Amino acid sequence: MSSHGSENYDSTARRHRHANSSGENKKKRTPTDDRRRRKKTQALSADALAQLNERNAGSGNDTAQEGEREHRPRPRREEPRTKRHRKERSEPRRDEALRGEPRPRHESRTRRESRPRYESRTRYEAVAQDESRTRDDDRRTDDERRTDDERRRGNRRKRDDRRRRDDEQRDDRRDELLGELEGERRPRKTRRRYNDNTNNEHDDEYRESDGYARVETGGHGDRKHQRRRDRRIPSGAILEEGRSRAVQRGHLRGGAVGSKSSTETVEKVKAEKLYYTQSTTTDEEAKKKKKKKFLIFGGIGALIVIVVVVVAVVASKKKNSGTSSGSSSPATGLGSISPSSIPADAPSYLNPYKWADTTDFNLTYTNETVGGLPVMGLNTSYDDSASANDDTAPLDKAWGSYGTTPARGVNLGGWLSLEPFITPSLFNKYQSSLGIIDEWTLCSYLGATNCASTLEAHYATFVTEATFAEIAAAGLDHVRIPFSYWAVAVYDDDPYLFRTSWRYLLRGIEWARRHGLRVNLDLHGLPGSQNGWNHSGREGTIGWMNGTNGALNAQRSLDVHDRLSQFFAQPRYANVISHYGLANEPRMTFLSVSEVMSWTQTAAAKVRRNGLSNSTIIVFGDGFCGLSRWQGQPNDYNMALDVHQYEIFNNDQIVYTHEAKIKYACTDWTQQTDQSMDTSTGYGPTIVAEWSQADTDCATYLGNVGNGNRWTGTYNVGNASLNALTPKCPAQNATCECTDANADVGSYSAAYKQFLLTFAEAQMYSFEQGWGWWYWTWDTESAPQWSYKQGLAAGILPAKASQRSFQCDLSNIPSFSGLSELY
Repeated sequence: MSSHGSENYDSTARRHRHANSSGENKKKRTPTDDRRRRKKTQALSADALAQLNERNAGSGNDTAQEGEREHRPRPRREEPRTKRHRKERSEPRRDEALRGEPRPRHESRTRRESRPRYESRTRYEAVAQDESRTRDDDRRTDDERRTDDERRRGNRRKRDDRRRRDDEQRDDRRDELLGELEGERRPRKTRRRYNDNTNNEHDDEYRESDGYARVETGGHGDRKHQRRRDRRIPSGAILEEGRSRAVQRGHLRGGAVGSKSSTETVEKVKAEKLYYTQSTTTDEEAKKKKKKKFLIFGGIGALIVIVVVVVAVVASKKKNSGTSSGSSSPATGLGSISPSSIPADAPSYLNPYKWADTTDFNLTYTNETVGGLPVMGLNTSYDDSASANDDTAPLDKAWGSYGTTPARGVNLGGWLSLEPFITPSLFNKYQSSLGIIDEWTLCSYLGATNCASTLEAHYATFVTEATFAEIAAAGLDHVRIPFSYWAVAVYDDDPYLFRTSWRYLLRGIEWARRHGLRVNLDLHGLPGSQNGWNHSGREGTIGWMNGTNGALNAQRSLDVHDRLSQFFAQPRYANVISHYGLANEPRMTFLSVSEVMSWTQTAAAKVRRNGLSNSTIIVFGDGFCGLSRWQGQPNDYNMALDVHQYEIFNNDQIVYTHEAKIKYACTDWTQQTDQSMDTSTGYGPTIVAEWSQADTDCATYLGNVGNGNRWTGTYNVGNASLNALTPKCPAQNATCECTDANADVGSYSAAYKQFLLTFAEAQMYSFEQGWGWWYWTWDTESAPQWSYKQGLAAGILPAKASQRSFQCDLSNIPSFSGLSELY
């Protein structure tokens, strides 16, 4: 604040005191006032008044103030002794003002609080103020009060001096400790950052003057001051006792904490020193600590890598051992994907933290759908430049004519639609009395939670990206992926695992794309079951287009295709999806053919209307009615007829000898294919989406769980026209057995291996007279004659599908000498 402001401030205070000393504004009477009134005073003479006015005129005060004082009542003239006392009292005050020391605490509280705390005064300003105070004191005429005031001020100055000395000693000690600290240690970043923001000028001013007189520690004055301090806000008490520096640093250790004595203040500084000593390091120590941390974290990282490798090896061994059962554990660490990014109410098929496998999935949460089906898990980018092998076009190039370049593919059976003979380990652990014979009964028995963990563990391990790489390496160029309607929707009391297989289907398509394989989508199970076999999901009654809910299930199937076709009409699938199947093996021998064909046309029209690529072939099944049955059926939607050729499921054909089976494949099946391909005698485009080199039906659960087999005459399905209760091997007697057929493929005789290879190549030749074939299936747990993968390894399938040694030259059929017909 400027000196002009100080003068105004003092003038205001003086006016207040003059008003109180006048007759119009009397103070409350006190004993001192009574004594003052009893004292006899002498009025000043005219000469004395003139001399006083002349002296005051040279005091340096401004004219306005002097004029104001001329109109005020003048005090009575004091005795010479009083003047002497006044002079003695004013000299220390002049010295005090020149030193810039604070005013005594008995001053008006208003004046003390409103005057700037750290104001620097010039010599003349201090003198002017002192003379003003002197004139005020002149108006005090009571000798006893002046004497008491002087005594109290003297005592107070003594206490102030003692307190100031104590404070200076504490400050010196604190500065020494802090100096030692700053010389030994580099401050923490937190402290440096704080000090950079601290007003150092303000701190220097504090060292010069606190703005408050100190209270001497101990004694009555100190106790009285403590009581007053306790009634004030803590910051005021702290500042008055000279502990503002502790407040400034207090935040470093949890806030400002004041001390009650100088000893505690020193102890606080020591504590601060200890804190900074413990929390700061030299450059050399920092390097050591950094190296130590690096070694610790490096060791932890190495341990984690070892654990991951061990777990991966164990998992790989489990997968290669051929078992796919067991429960799965949800994902725990997903890199940058935070659990908070997934809504709490997200269903499990949209929550990657609940997935058993996250490999090659896009884990960023989205609830976006196409056709009502989620895109969650799909990566936005894709590449169609790959080709399966050197003999086939890449995906982004047209395949050409399937009539001249037939498809050579394989099924991924038993993966997304269970089939007990492919993965018997999922079924043979239960007692037969439980009646667990298909996916319906399995999930009904396990319950939703166990069904989910069991099946997802199977989905995640039974087929991997390596599967698609191996398929392409075998010279194959197409893959058929069976899946069922519960990948899209569930109804009523369905116990199936909802939507989980959908995610694996999408990933399987992307893996096929990566390896240049074209995909044949096959809806293997329809609502109500279209054939009553276990691979439709539920063995028993046919409820699709049959029974009380037949029409409803037929409509539900159309709804499923409505959603599927909308989803797969996306441009990203135009090159990779080559075939789109409407219904796998509808059992038309138990259904109305006309109704099935009407439904087929409706479904095909819906699929095309939803935008499925015109280059994608829509597939419908022959329904076991024979290829000749479909001549004249309309083909307005680029469709193909699908026939599944198996000799072993026919009681008349399973009894053929080894040579007769090969001849039947080369002649009869070739002839049927040729006739079907000719629109004058058949439908036209024809594919064989399922076939096998197996010459027996001995594989466990092949004829449904617990039904036996035809080969040994134990096949009993409760229908006399279908049962095979007498042996159907070529010998057709009790000598028929399945031991050799179910033995490990490594124990097969050379003649039997030669027969199986020839039988497979004969079928390949026959089916390539149409638009191609898909072997059933790529892999099994314990049925090598149904596994293309195991057949390759055993040498009973050609190393390359397009490079075969037998081309149905009937004059060149091997003799298979020494091969028993019971084998």
